Parts: sequence; C-alpha cells; structure tokens
Amino acid sequence: MTKHDPAPVILIDDDSDLLKATRQTLELAGFAVSAHSVASEALATLDRNFAGVVVSDIRMPEIDGLQLFDRVLLLDPDIPVILVTGHGDIAMAVKAIKDGAYDFITKPFAADRLAQSVARAAEKRRLVMENRALRQAAEQAQEGLPLIGQTPAMERLRRTLRQIADTDVDVLVTGETGSGKEVVASLLHRWSRRAKGNFVALNCGTLPETVIESELFGHEAGAFTGAQKKRVGRIEHSSGGTLFLDEIESMPASTQVQMLRVLEMREVTPLGTNEVRPVDLRVVAAAKVDLGDAGQRGNFREDLYYRLNVVTLSIPPLRERRDDVPLLFGYFADRAAARFRRAVPAISAAVQRHLGEHDWPGNVRELAHFAERFVLGLDDVAAASSPAATEIGTLPERLDRYEAEIIRETLGRNDGDVRRTIEALGIPRKTFYDKLQRHGIVRSDFSR
Repeated sequence: MTKHDPAPVILIDDDSDLLKATRQTLELAGFAVSAHSVASEALATLDRNFAGVVVSDIRMPEIDGLQLFDRVLLLDPDIPVILVTGHGDIAMAVKAIKDGAYDFITKPFAADRLAQSVARAAEKRRLVMENRALRQAAEQAQEGLPLIGQTPAMERLRRTLRQIADTDVDVLVTGETGSGKEVVASLLHRWSRRAKGNFVALNCGTLPETVIESELFGHEAGAFTGAQKKRVGRIEHSSGGTLFLDEIESMPASTQVQMLRVLEMREVTPLGTNEVRPVDLRVVAAAKVDLGDAGQRGNFREDLYYRLNVVTLSIPPLRERRDDVPLLFGYFADRAAARFRRAVPAISAAVQRHLGEHDWPGNVRELAHFAERFVLGLDDVAAASSPAATEIGTLPERLDRYEAEIIRETLGRNDGDVRRTIEALGIPRKTFYDKLQRHGIVRSDFSR
C-alpha cells in the first residue's frame, strides 16, 4: 500500500443490514472495504502482510469478535482491531483493549466516530508496515547507500537489477549526483556470477587525460617518464568481475576511442607494449547527463554511447519519490546512531517538515549526511526545535510545542510502550492517539 492508496478494511458483522450500512460509511470515508458476515471468511483473507484495519462486531455465531481478535493477535499483534459492542459487552471490550485491541465503539455510533478511529488505526498500521519494510531493506543493504524504497520506480529498478545481474550485458546507469549509481553497479556485481571477481571503480571525472589511459589500460616499465615498473590497468584487473566507470561523460575523446575498441574486441593493449591481452569484461557505466540527448552528450562519442546502451537504468531523484524519504532517513539515522554510539533523537515537527518539503538536490547522499548531523545535534533544522525556539509564538503555539515535547520525552523514557506512556501521562488512550496525530509524533520512532 502506498501513501495515496485507500487503506484496506476487513469488516465483520452477522447483521446484514448493519454490515451494509457500515460498509457504505467506511467507503464514503475513503477506505477499501472487504465485508464478511462470518469471522472464518475474514480470517481466511488475513495474513501478516495485511496492510489495513479489522473492524468486527463482538457478538457473532461460531467465532465471536473476541475469538477473532485472539486469532488476529497470533497472526500479527500489530494489526489494529476495532471492536463494535453493545452496552452489555463494554466490560469485555475494555479487557480486549488491555490485551491490545486498538479501540472499541458502542452501538449506536456516529458514522464519523468509526471513520476517525479507522483512519487513526490505518495510519498506525501504515507506519508499522513502513518500519518493517525499512528493516528488511536495511538487511538487504549490506554496504554503501542502499536502494531502499517502496515507490513503484524503486521496486521496478530492484526487479530489473535482479533480472539482468547474472547476464554479461553492459549497462548504462543514469541519475543525478548522489542518487546511488555506484550502489546499482555494486549490486549488479554482487548479485551476479561475477561476484567472486573484482569490482573495480574508476571516476572518469577526477583523473586528468595524462593519467586516465595508464589507469585504464595499464603500462609496462619505461612506457613513459616515471613509469618505473609494470602496472596492471583497471580494465585487466576487472577481468572476471565488473568494471564501473563513473562520470563517463567526462572521459577524454582519445580515451573514448580506445574504450570503444575494448568494448567491441574484449581485449586490452597496455601502454608500452604491442601485446594484446583478452579480458572477460562486464562494464557498468554511469552518467549524470542523458547521453542519448545530443545537447547534453557534448563531446561524448555517439558510437560509444550506443555500444554502452545495451541496457539503460535510470535512478529517479529523491524529489520524485518523496514517499521513500522517511524510510531512508530512518535507516541512515539508525546507522549513524550505531556509528556514533548515540540514541536517535526525537524527530521534531521542524525536521518532519524539512524531510517532506526539501527538494534534496544532493539526493540520497545529502539525506544520509543530514541524518548524521541530526543524530549529532548539529543541523540547523534540528536546532530550530530547541528550547530557545519555543519562546517564539503565541501562547497556544508555545503550549502545543511544550505538550509535544512532554509526550516525546515520556515516549522516549518508556521506549515507545503505549500502555506505560498513557499511565505516565494520565490521559485516555483515544486522547493520546489524537495528540500523536496532531503533533505529528510517530510512536514507533521511540521503540527500542
């Protein structure tokens, strides 16, 4: 479920009229409702990957609402269950709340009462699923900047990488600075049969023309002034593995001619010798510009572009996949906290706004550095939520900020445990969740 998809709701009630009316209420509120008259049917559609909310009447034949709740707990204790009760069932419903049910609503109920509760429960479930996806993605990302993301573009990119990784086709990767082009190249290498060979990276934009040929093709001793001993070039060193050429649009024209021959013949001739050496080569090239556009291509050879362009992978900039920003930020903040041996600070409203509104011109790399500064308390955005900043604004605004800080501090002290936090604050569960939503506080951020 993406951020913009309607949240799924499984609705169970043996009263067909009430089931129909409640379904209409929830659908009008924007939810995708699956209605069932018996609990067994609903349970057959549920598993740990269910991304929504369960709403169930308590009094039903065969499997009642409490038994249904117990079975949902076994499937996944984080699936929110809202129980609909008659007045005689309130004591049972209160006990279910203590056991982990999300909410209970007594009959008769106002339509907006149910819709609001389902909306809060759906948001809670969305955050749980996002955190799980983050942990799974973090496990898959063994090093470097990970290809974390749930947006369709990132899912397609990972799927394509899996499909082509174990082939020997050359690949052209395009993307802005910091978007993760080397990560893509590294994954292509790691997921292929070439993983036992060398992954050799060269940034064509950082080496002068006098050096790049020697780096790529190698040289014999005495090939030129200063060449005191033989050097194996990057191309030959990558034989059996993967050669990653970053910023290939910066490669000098003379080197492009030689590189084209290497790609066509799969052989290399080091400087200072006429010996031709075969290489088992797989090239992944990366460019910050669209080499297919003559205006952006500049002096880059068209024939070399077409030779490299067997498969082209495009990495979308972070501003075009904003739904991935919280996942990435959480991953980088956790990694920074482990690195610096510090706890991840509470995320202020100012930081949340920055994450959602900033365009991230430096893409994933910029976000990673921001997360590190956030953990160290060095970023201006984080500093803006310091106690000194709370002295600015009207009295209600300052009271709101103070209330939010008390809730964050109490959640942090109780490791995100809802029951202990509510007891410490002395407020009802519903009030607590209302305040979390109003202040933009994510409870799971405080879980350890």
